[in-house]
Amino acid sequence: MRKFIGAILTLMVLVSCKQTKEPVDEIVEVEPIEQPPVLHYGFNLEEFNVVWDTVRRGDSFGELMLKNKVDYPKIATISENYRDTFDVRKIKVGKPYLILKSKDTSEVAEVFIYQDDKINYTVVDLRDSAVAYKSKRKVKHIEKEVGGIINSSLSEAMDNLGVDYGVTIALSEVYAWSIDFFKLEKGDKFKVIFDERYINDTIYAGYGPIKAALFEHKGRTIYAFPYVTDSLKNILDYYDQDANNLRSTFLRAPIKFGYRLSSRYNLKRRIAYYGYKVRPHKGTDYAAPVGTPIIATADGTVEESTRRGGNGKYVKIKHNSIYSTQYLHMKAQKVKRGEFVRQGDVIGWVGMTGNTGGPHVCYRFWKNGRQVDPLREELPSAEPIVDSLKTDYMAHIQPLKDQLDCIEFIDPTPEPEETLITYNQ
Repeated sequence: MRKFIGAILTLMVLVSCKQTKEPVDEIVEVEPIEQPPVLHYGFNLEEFNVVWDTVRRGDSFGELMLKNKVDYPKIATISENYRDTFDVRKIKVGKPYLILKSKDTSEVAEVFIYQDDKINYTVVDLRDSAVAYKSKRKVKHIEKEVGGIINSSLSEAMDNLGVDYGVTIALSEVYAWSIDFFKLEKGDKFKVIFDERYINDTIYAGYGPIKAALFEHKGRTIYAFPYVTDSLKNILDYYDQDANNLRSTFLRAPIKFGYRLSSRYNLKRRIAYYGYKVRPHKGTDYAAPVGTPIIATADGTVEESTRRGGNGKYVKIKHNSIYSTQYLHMKAQKVKRGEFVRQGDVIGWVGMTGNTGGPHVCYRFWKNGRQVDPLREELPSAEPIVDSLKTDYMAHIQPLKDQLDCIEFIDPTPEPEETLITYNQ
């Protein structure tokens, strides 16, 4: 009997343990987590009726606003008081924009957002008093390293490596005074470090400036590192591993691409129209289509920007106590007297003002107050880094140089496709 009672008690204990080990379903009330609204350009688009569109030919800011029921005084406020922020006269065909309308029956435009480019945009807030301001989309910078071997051209090698064509142009401009890119040799090599920009981690938004580069040409290795030597003017140049400036003081031509050397400096020129009398030509003419950008061939201060006689519209730049340059027959000037310009800055556009038989820029070059032929001058190199900055420069470039040295050269030439040979049975 005792054994029977003991067995019953043991069984009860086992059942009890089993019950305690089994999970018990409980109903737990979980409060939903409120998700923050997704903002675009700083606005919750769900609060508006949204119109996405692009500027079409014939569109103007005023007409777009009037069509969307904005009062004229607000249009006038933006047009007159915010010209430095948003010049309504300069909206461009093809540029995207958004109009955020009220959700009530009136559907009045409350916000106008103009996309200057993929990153920058302008907001015109028409609620209450009209205001305009500029802002930027959040951009993620991803550093990229590329190293390649040239078999035909730099452009082809970079393209095969999947690099933005703009980086190719930027790299060629860094080395423009050190390497003739029309005379590259098979086996020349390069390395470059730069940033790629992305919006929302996926939308490509271009590339950043070159952080460091290396080029091997004809057995000579040239490094390139950006460095600011004048913090007041924020002047940035590229220097090599020995702190020498990679650029020359002057560019050879005042136009980057698409020009033709149509007339050279010639003190004995004779023209049939003037009875073959000697009429010296003290400039160098570069023919190009009307509207082609004209660039400053060196750093300097604009001495004149005006229109006069046969010169037409022109700009004259004083570079230092020795050199000055002049650019004639412009369609329009972009700079004013007293402005400081950097080498490569656009200062105007090719035109046909003054005495000219076709669109071109007449480039004149002064040395010690006398006009000379720039194509025959031995132009000086730009100044190296001053001794007082060399220690800082060397410390600045060392980690970049180490990073470049670790990048491998890749032959980007695509492998030839295998040909499948079949035999008739």
